[in-house]
Amino acid sequence: MSGIPVRYARWDAPGRPFTVVGTETAAVPGPGEVLVRTDLATVCGSDLHTASGRRASPAPGVLGHEQVGTVLATGGAVRCHDGTPVVPGLRVVWSVTASCGACDRCGRGLTRKCRSLFKYGHERLDARAPLTGGFATHCVLRPGTAIVAVPDTLPDEVAAPASCATATVAAVLAAAGPLAGRRVLVTGAGMLGVTAVAMAAQAGAAVTAVDPDPQRRAQARRFGAAEVLATATATEAEADVALELSGHPDAVRTCLDALTTGGTAVLAGSVSPGPAVTFDPERLVRGLHRIEGVHNYRAADLQHAVAFLTAHHTTYPFAGLVEGRYGLNTLDDAFAAAHGARAPRQAVRPEQPRHRP
Repeated sequence: MSGIPVRYARWDAPGRPFTVVGTETAAVPGPGEVLVRTDLATVCGSDLHTASGRRASPAPGVLGHEQVGTVLATGGAVRCHDGTPVVPGLRVVWSVTASCGACDRCGRGLTRKCRSLFKYGHERLDARAPLTGGFATHCVLRPGTAIVAVPDTLPDEVAAPASCATATVAAVLAAAGPLAGRRVLVTGAGMLGVTAVAMAAQAGAAVTAVDPDPQRRAQARRFGAAEVLATATATEAEADVALELSGHPDAVRTCLDALTTGGTAVLAGSVSPGPAVTFDPERLVRGLHRIEGVHNYRAADLQHAVAFLTAHHTTYPFAGLVEGRYGLNTLDDAFAAAHGARAPRQAVRPEQPRHRP
């Protein structure tokens, strides 16, 4: 069977530069698979943590899990989460995970914690099938991957983060429950934080965002925060719902301390090793508090993420959260630029000409 030329950026170890590798892939994917051309990928915070060694990940590998692409071929009949047929030319985003659908966890609805979970951008490189991450010209989607169609009105820069940041926030809000008329605290005003501010504000909540960075606080205002604070005491930030998206131990404590009677805290930022955080179990019991962790997301969350961005990407300045214009050959520059950048995401177009941006 004839193949098509593809390229991918191989990550070898923390502190090592990326190596762009050229190879071929089958023009027609295997049964249930989908071959997608990656149009734009973004450098996620977890990519930075992996590349720096802060977060353990198999090496070598192909990083990247926030991307938007165009379907080139399918291995038989495949459908999007909403039933839309997956056909060549369809613009799509896809889930960070692929699940088996048959294990006990999948049977309980915990597909994002499948016993044989596959994670795009997090797997050890198989040179025979290397197209498993966003930092490649193409990606081969496995069976069990949630696929969502992207309308032409949604720019690549806005659509790509749906595969991680926006869908994760959608999962966080789903865990929090109804938000209309409630006081919501968001700790951390990075990519996930301002997305949570916008989603919660659009759901009718009065949102307070906490972040020590003044530029991030200003950004949270633009995304709908009613109040912004550099730090917060339990009295200043009293909340019915607290959403922790920074991963900082102090922010976790702020969320737990801020809960009013019957309050809910949803923690999603703590995805790399850090110090333990203590809490008062008597306060939790007497306050009827609920604490829930969110990691990965469901197919429905990705669907909701795309729907939200489609409806509100001009209401809130989502396009301004992504900057830069890098190719695979300048991926090291994209990662370097992401540290301390004004925008929380750097854009990588794998088919970019081989020159520096």
